[in-house]
Amino acid sequence: MKIYDISQEVFSCKVYTGDPAPKKEIICSINNGDLYNLTAFSMCAHNGTHIDAPSHFLNNGKTVTDIPLNRFIGMSYVAEHNGILSGADAQEILANANLINPDCAKRILLKGDCTVSAQAATVFANNGIWLLGVESQTVGPTETPMEVHKILLTAEAVLLEGIRLSNVNTGAYFLSAQPLPLGNSDGAPTRAVLIDFNN
Repeated sequence: MKIYDISQEVFSCKVYTGDPAPKKEIICSINNGDLYNLTAFSMCAHNGTHIDAPSHFLNNGKTVTDIPLNRFIGMSYVAEHNGILSGADAQEILANANLINPDCAKRILLKGDCTVSAQAATVFANNGIWLLGVESQTVGPTETPMEVHKILLTAEAVLLEGIRLSNVNTGAYFLSAQPLPLGNSDGAPTRAVLIDFNN
């Protein structure tokens, strides 16, 4: 099998405009005469590769620890698209995923410089997908992210943002993208990997 790491490195990761960036602090260092190396860090729950829970945009929505882990682990489908993703594009992606394996259509990952339209979000929501992943730091238009987020999060679709798919071909993969269990949080950093069992 071949494993693709589709996560960003934390301290050099992309940060959504206005969010605090990760910070690293060396508490102890062997080079400075300490017995061991010890690092502390702080970051926003939405830095780098992360998930959005429904409570990110819905005040009474589910939090990170309310979401079953099977949403983040299982078969997925990588589709490539650049530009605005229309409702028709979303229908085609789901149809292609279903042809390979109906489980793939539960977790869709979008490769490329892609903006999810409200129409595409509605198609995904109406088809009951469990997870939608994008390479951008936000699903939907950067200037007006609320509508697309609300459509998907109201349908309890988890959003996996800030993934890296440049080295991944389109097709079916096993996804493992568990968020850190930040109790009652609206999002969480995530180490996401794709596994190709055919390699």
